[in-house]
Amino acid sequence: MDYSKLQNLAMNDNGFIFDPASGYSYTSNETGLYIMKLLAMGKDKDAICQQLMEDYEVSEDNFDSDFEHYMLMLEALGLVEF
Repeated sequence: MDYSKLQNLAMNDNGFIFDPASGYSYTSNETGLYIMKLLAMGKDKDAICQQLMEDYEVSEDNFDSDFEHYMLMLEALGLVEF
């Protein structure tokens, strides 16, 4: 999985995301932004799962399905590559 494009995004704490390479902008909720920042830092799925379970009290089963859906959405937007 290639997350290198996420490292070039400008993200603010209000959920505004700007891709200077394409000129596109996006918005995200707090959790989505948090995941994107962790991915940009090079964290893998397991590390992100542990962090979210600690910070948001989410179950591992809920995380797995939501994370997979989120990754498919990021791939469709061209922000990550499988």
